[in-house]
Amino acid sequence: MGKVEIRMDFKEELKKYQEIVNKHLEEYINKEKCPEELLNQSVEYSLMAGGKRLRPILVIATYELFKKDIETCMSYAIALEMIHNFSLIHDDLPGIDNDDFRHGKPTNHKQFNEATAILAGDRLLNNAYIVISEELKKSEKEELPKKIKILEEFSKAVNQMIVGEFVDTEFEGKQISEKYLEYIHKNKTGALIILAVRMGAMLANASEEDLKRLTSYAEKIGLAFQIKDDILSEEGNQEILGKPVGNDKRLEKCTYVSKYGLEKAKEILNGIIKEATEELEIYGEKAQFLIELANYIENRNK
Repeated sequence: MGKVEIRMDFKEELKKYQEIVNKHLEEYINKEKCPEELLNQSVEYSLMAGGKRLRPILVIATYELFKKDIETCMSYAIALEMIHNFSLIHDDLPGIDNDDFRHGKPTNHKQFNEATAILAGDRLLNNAYIVISEELKKSEKEELPKKIKILEEFSKAVNQMIVGEFVDTEFEGKQISEKYLEYIHKNKTGALIILAVRMGAMLANASEEDLKRLTSYAEKIGLAFQIKDDILSEEGNQEILGKPVGNDKRLEKCTYVSKYGLEKAKEILNGIIKEATEELEIYGEKAQFLIELANYIENRNK
């Protein structure tokens, strides 16, 4: 299977999904006058900063392979985006990557202060579990075993992401094996992307065979997403990215670019995307958006 040509209306479809996610996220923004008003503003600042919403979109689009009543999966999609934004706030902190800009705006600790940023991240982490617990309370009894299993996978994936961030930070300035490099990427970036796809499939009662196939797709695009990040950190446009280029090199991080070189990293990326899209051939037109999303990951410029 060759590279899939992206339909002209893919961006419109992507925008539609983003608007759905943003609308639901806004329901969780607290604008009340209260002693913690600044903390609430800090949470809103990062949560509504205009990210790609890739993870919640993957939850919804995977769910739609099997069912259309997307409200069933929205709480899980929103909770996952809260986790992602928690990780970004903490990732930018002086003690980790020490970044000044994200999405073209000052990072949370620069806009507010370091203590507020830490606590805003903590709040998003905790709020994600509140969102899921509220959804569980409304669930039918026969649905609970499945949803408890999803909550277990959710918690383990968050833990994997934190582990990946630690290992990435711990090995700055050191040469590491291909095995360790993949371990960092699989945990730091891949865990939440795999979770997104699996949650969507599980909530839609996908078969074990479908779940296995979709998990393989998710593993591949998760790795591809991080490789593309490595490439953009080397040669991306700072104005388009909305954050400085070259931070990986400055921090002496081991990336696919530093280990294999820029052109080889691009070759690896292309091969992984090809494998990912082949996993979805069996679903035909129903999987067109997910196939194009894989190609979007390879070709994105931010």
